[in-house]
Amino acid sequence: MVALDLPTPSATRPDRMTGRMRLVLVVLLLAQFMLAVDFSILNVALPVIGQGLGFTLGGLQWIATAFALAAAGFTLLFGRVADLVGRRRLFLGGMALLGVSSLAGGLATGPGTLMAARVAQGLATAAVTPAGLSLLTAAFPEGPLRARALGLNGALMSAGFTTGAILGGVLTDLLSWRWAFLVNVPVALAVLLVAPAVLKESRPAVRPRLDVPGAVTVTGGLLALVYGLTATGEHGWTDPTALTALAAGAALLTAFVLVERRAASPLVPIHVLRRRTVVWGNLAGLVAFVTETSLVFLMTLYLQDVLGFSPLAAGLSFGVLGAGTVLGGVAASRFIGRFGARAALVSGGLLQAAATLALYGLGDDRGSLALLLAATFAGGVGNMLAIVGFMVTATSGIPDGEQGMATGLATMTQQIGITMGTPVMSAVVVTAPVLLDGIGRAVLVNAAIVAAGAVLSGLLLRRT
Repeated sequence: MVALDLPTPSATRPDRMTGRMRLVLVVLLLAQFMLAVDFSILNVALPVIGQGLGFTLGGLQWIATAFALAAAGFTLLFGRVADLVGRRRLFLGGMALLGVSSLAGGLATGPGTLMAARVAQGLATAAVTPAGLSLLTAAFPEGPLRARALGLNGALMSAGFTTGAILGGVLTDLLSWRWAFLVNVPVALAVLLVAPAVLKESRPAVRPRLDVPGAVTVTGGLLALVYGLTATGEHGWTDPTALTALAAGAALLTAFVLVERRAASPLVPIHVLRRRTVVWGNLAGLVAFVTETSLVFLMTLYLQDVLGFSPLAAGLSFGVLGAGTVLGGVAASRFIGRFGARAALVSGGLLQAAATLALYGLGDDRGSLALLLAATFAGGVGNMLAIVGFMVTATSGIPDGEQGMATGLATMTQQIGITMGTPVMSAVVVTAPVLLDGIGRAVLVNAAIVAAGAVLSGLLLRRT
């Protein structure tokens, strides 16, 4: 009997996912969704945590800051480590750390234990996010399949931020703030049980040496930068500590670039930093994350301090934004397949800018709620279109052995953007004596930044 060499379904239909691809996608999307939920789930619960564990008012913001410092500061380093030691190995290790740290946070009896748990959760996020994204980009070939996978990933990630705000309020009101931590434990356990059988290990055949000077300078620079941005949000842009941290961050990141030029095995090869798609794609992604996350902050101020909504009601109002981001993420792959990633960055940015500009018409009565819901929905669609365009652009044309580094850069951009947006817009809001006027000014600045990013993306990225 002669064995027939029949073509596989993926060979006959390169635009269709195989069964294994779907399993990989489910595991990775579940992990990324949980990380996104974890980022925002404690925001509503902070006052209750402070009362329960004895945090001072000034110490409460460090619950969020400790997470952001670890998540943003170590993400590029862990992205490269994933390329060296194995992406699946780092992904599983990060998920295990997330489960253990979430259990510790849920059982914490004092501020010290809870802060240590938040730092560990941030480190787990810094490990899992780039490792998961690089596993995803390695599992799906460049083209329609990868665009579809990144679109779904972006949609669930953005929906996770919204879900976290809602879930945090529900769990805190109905059960306890501790469940904002403990809810991660069964999800992490499920991923750890399934992932080893689904995910394939990927790492280079010859393991290069880790660029220690580069790792030290970039990690120190990112930590100083995120700390400085957080301090400006608390004390303003004239605070000496914040300015010192920002200057130290800039100096260390400059030193990082100089170190990479001479390193034998650089953390980020200079030829990658010279790629137009990497540089301008990440800058476009930075704009998308800075503006949309800070807009959520502005609208939270508006809903709670102008319209008098409760934290839970304000969180539920962002469900419309979450629906818009899901729609944008699902539609992004088809849009990119037809028009290209650059068109997604430009069109998504312009739609987001127009929707943000419309929010300038918000008034001081609840009759403006319809405008807010419609504009945030449309802005969510545009923002997610731009974010998927950014991810496709920033990871395209990168060899498989450097995908961890490329997705580490993209994840770093995401974390810095999330951290940077709120202090920048806070500084704009306080320039007006009336809160509603300050929010209006910040909305105009936000819209202008989005529009400028969209125009620059169209001008500086080649048509692909």
